[in-house]
Amino acid sequence: MILVENVSHAHGPNRVLHDVSLAIPRGGVTALIGPNGAGKSTLLSLIGRLLPLQAGRIHVDGLPVDATPGRELAKRLAILRQDGAVASRLRVRELVGFGRFPHSRGRLTAEDRAHVERALAAFDVMGLADRFVDTLSGGQRQRALIAMAFAQDTPVLLLDEPLNNLDMLHARELMRRLRASADAEAKTIVAVLHDINHAAAYADRIIALREGRVVADGAPCDLLTPETLSVVFGQPLRVERIDGTPVVLHHL
Repeated sequence: MILVENVSHAHGPNRVLHDVSLAIPRGGVTALIGPNGAGKSTLLSLIGRLLPLQAGRIHVDGLPVDATPGRELAKRLAILRQDGAVASRLRVRELVGFGRFPHSRGRLTAEDRAHVERALAAFDVMGLADRFVDTLSGGQRQRALIAMAFAQDTPVLLLDEPLNNLDMLHARELMRRLRASADAEAKTIVAVLHDINHAAAYADRIIALREGRVVADGAPCDLLTPETLSVVFGQPLRVERIDGTPVVLHHL
């Protein structure tokens, strides 16, 4: 379980999160949605300890993220950052292998290599394994970074805008893979998504933020209504249902 209690955060004089509390149970896909500047990436970064906790408490599977040794926490959660900066002269297989560092400390075992090969195959980058990262397209590089996070093989996976640079086919395949991992492996997956329809189709739960506050929280079928979305995004949106799934079509 991910437990966030009374978390606030500021960048200089600008308050980004205001007293956020929520609980994400073990297993399933949770999507964080909201307009730019809502605090989604900041919240994810605080859970993943990419930012120092200023106020409040965060626990992942009972471990306080601000006090747990880094190696121990890295065996519980993996995080894909939005920027994804990596050394350009790494080959893709080496990059994905970094996901095993919390387990192997850089000395890959046969088990580590098996995790790497599975991740390469799962995200369709096996054919790119010997390419240098700086020779990849944006979408290929994004898939390689996601493969690295999956190779870490943690029960909790945090993804900040994982669909960036992915075409329609690879975006859909990624969401299917996330859904399958949550179902078959009981992974807890939390993803910042800008495509609301992907959240509707694949997430169990949607948490909507606006101006640093949680303004809606629930199942996609309950949350994705024109009334709620107008509060979240500050503009009217049209929602239809196709085979029972809400679909946001366009602005009214």
